[in-house]
Amino acid sequence: MAVQYAIPLNAGTLQRANARCLPRADAAPCDATLARFAVESLIDEAQLTPKPALVDGRGSGAHRDLDLPLMLRSARSLEPAFAALARASRGRLPSATLRAELAQIGRAGELDMMRATNGSNAHRGAIWIVGLLVAGAAIVAADDANALRELHPYERTHSHATRVCELGARIACFPDRFAAPVDSHGERVRRRFNVGGARQEAQDGFPHVIGVGLPALRAARSKGIGENAARVDTLLAIMASLDDTCLLHRAGLAGLHAGQRGARAVLAAGGVTTAAGRAAFDALETALLSLNASPGGAADLLAATLFIDKLARYAPAGAEN
Repeated sequence: MAVQYAIPLNAGTLQRANARCLPRADAAPCDATLARFAVESLIDEAQLTPKPALVDGRGSGAHRDLDLPLMLRSARSLEPAFAALARASRGRLPSATLRAELAQIGRAGELDMMRATNGSNAHRGAIWIVGLLVAGAAIVAADDANALRELHPYERTHSHATRVCELGARIACFPDRFAAPVDSHGERVRRRFNVGGARQEAQDGFPHVIGVGLPALRAARSKGIGENAARVDTLLAIMASLDDTCLLHRAGLAGLHAGQRGARAVLAAGGVTTAAGRAAFDALETALLSLNASPGGAADLLAATLFIDKLARYAPAGAEN
């Protein structure tokens, strides 16, 4: 039997959906709100400055084919796809059928992104990472309709953020039955260096979001660090332990080690708000630029962290975040 795919929202339909999505203090986020959170997270990550060798407000970093306006166009082009991912997931449980539907929507979103950016795959990894979290968030948002009744009880006792990541992971663990064989940069890097990459990150439950990114962001805020610096330090915390396939693709193990060691040095010096930390940051960026390498995988996971953080701030009063 043929799989019935959900059709992504077009811009006009999305505007009407946003108009109907009136926030209430006790309401779970609707599909349009989840899509808006996803796009805002990509924009927040792109605009965050400074980032080591990444596109930011200062320039293109190690990317000759990208700049900030293009990154913003890319992010905004994905809002209909994120809304469609949420709509397809709401009220359902992870399954092979849902996985196939979401993959089809993701591929359509990627085409929209490529058209908006004249062929750049600026957010290809983010469609996978953030898209799965949008799907997980839509399922959690439908909990009042007993969408999670069949899940193992421990999943209903975890925090809201953890449940979203767990559900995204469950979806990621199903194979994409209709995908064409892919020999992408990421696939080649995973095979050559025996690393998990974005696929394994998702299937493992987004450990660099739940176990690294969110704790780092909240710890920085608790110290009174400004939001911009808190987010930069969160990116560095993710870089410090992530086997970033973007660094590996561009510069091999030398690039990965430079990124990890340099990020650890900034954090050990007190983060980017200290003079020593900023000097270590500048040394990290110089090293990455000399290798023509940038931590794109860590950037995607920062965007995912910001998305989950937005969900936690939106959660109804009394909900565990």
